[in-house]
Amino acid sequence: MSVSSEIPDLPEAGTERPEAAGRTATPARRQTGFGALLVRLHFYAGVLVAPFLLVAAVTGLLYTFTPQFDSLVYGKELTVAHTADSARPLADQVAAARTAHPKGTLTAVRPGTGDETTQVDFALPELGEKAHTVYVDPYTGKVTGQLTTWYGSTPLKTWLDDLHRNLHLGTTGRYYSEIAASWLWVLVLGGLILWWRRQRGNRTARRLLLPDRAAKKGVRRTRSWHATTGLWLALGLLVLSATGLTWSRFAGAHFGEALDALRSGTPGVSTTLSGTSAGAAGGHHAGHHGSHTAETVDPAAVDGVLETARRDGLDGPVEIGVPQDTTTAWTVSQTRNLWPVGRDSVAVDASTDKVVDRVDFADWPVLSKLTRWGINAHMGTLFGLVNQILLAVLAVGLTCVILWGYRMWWQRRPTRADRRAPLGAPPARGAWRGMPIWALAVGVVVVVAVGWALPLFGIPLAGFLVIGTVRRRASADRTHTVR
Repeated sequence: MSVSSEIPDLPEAGTERPEAAGRTATPARRQTGFGALLVRLHFYAGVLVAPFLLVAAVTGLLYTFTPQFDSLVYGKELTVAHTADSARPLADQVAAARTAHPKGTLTAVRPGTGDETTQVDFALPELGEKAHTVYVDPYTGKVTGQLTTWYGSTPLKTWLDDLHRNLHLGTTGRYYSEIAASWLWVLVLGGLILWWRRQRGNRTARRLLLPDRAAKKGVRRTRSWHATTGLWLALGLLVLSATGLTWSRFAGAHFGEALDALRSGTPGVSTTLSGTSAGAAGGHHAGHHGSHTAETVDPAAVDGVLETARRDGLDGPVEIGVPQDTTTAWTVSQTRNLWPVGRDSVAVDASTDKVVDRVDFADWPVLSKLTRWGINAHMGTLFGLVNQILLAVLAVGLTCVILWGYRMWWQRRPTRADRRAPLGAPPARGAWRGMPIWALAVGVVVVVAVGWALPLFGIPLAGFLVIGTVRRRASADRTHTVR
């Protein structure tokens, strides 16, 4: 929703002005106060921020279908063509992965179920946050492949994720996506208000929700498609804006601080052991007990750890976190992203095969649950294929809304010799002068607060104000010179 719905209609580009045709022109409606201020904000934000939103929509559309892309590109690594009655011991699968990848530190194991392979992660210092993941057929114990992954994501998924988040520009590139998320909700809400105000006196469901197909070709028809499509997409776009901000660089940091202050951060199990050793293997694998030492953890304990977690109720897909010494507990965490989300976690003492700590998703703070659900919805995993289709519709719809907005801008450009403006004219300046003093005072406080919470909303807004001031002074100087 990038260009205003309340900007007074100007003659279409290239058409004859009413005065030239011998008719008296009807004065264009001039907005004052809040409406005019909103028009101006919507105009500048639409013109200048829409390119960021367009890039986010296109890259997000590509990322939405990463499960299908992964199946096509990495089918050999991710899936097996057959299943047996039962899987081989997980320790044997880890041993096969270690044979194929003798270097690195074993950090995590994701047991395969059904037609999925088991994934075994090895960390190396040169990989940073990434890892080498070895894929093992759980029924035969044979290694099917190896990839460099990022928190379990394949190289293709990681590449598309980086493209969407930062355009492969690192920290600098994250500014683009945060600007898009910080302004999307402003444009959506502003566009809805402007469309509602424009329909005053004739607010029927049809006029609000459906484009005016009877309108002649030109800015009025384009505007109706722009506004009504934006209205249908509004709720989904607001959700994308809010969820995108939760893990952005600046706004996301403020959000995390707020969750911590409200004691609503994501809880985690305690992996600190006391009293008895975690052991070099599971309780039924190693019968020794004693004080904690920094012994190397025996991967053979993995079967006992998994069995303990299953017995404690952790079903479905899980990730097993491997400790680096026997003074730390193993962790087993559900990784189900589909609704209903499964995120229960347990810490297991491998020397006794007992759960020493547990955190259930049902006990998470409400804000933490909402954050988790929102992230999954944003990534297209909460409702599976339905979620993916909805995200695709939002991405394509937002792209159309942006293009229609720019088309309106082009259609409204003045073409008369003494008013020529190839890129279009913005709404009239000085809208704030029509606002009541109390409204200005409240508005300034609200804008400053929002600008602090969302820095990449506040900074561009300040830039818009500077642009407007410079243009106003330049116009005043030209007027003074002419006089």
